Amino acid sequence: MDRIYEYLQMGGHAAFIWPALGLTATVLILMLVLSLHDLRTGEAVLRRLEATRTPRRARRSPPDSHPEPNYEA
Repeated sequence: MDRIYEYLQMGGHAAFIWPALGLTATVLILMLVLSLHDLRTGEAVLRRLEATRTPRRARRSPPDSHPEPNYEA
């Protein structure tokens, strides 16, 4: 049991290490939550834009001003 206690004390630096670890974990979790929120928001905007857009007209091919050469002669 003493070995676990010594480990948790981190050689006397536990007062610095554990809060730093907690802060780091908090920031990483917050970044994950915000990223997922932004992803879902972006996907919702994309779905809304795709639902409201008008379909493009089919492109008309330009007139054959330069027809392809026929090499079968």
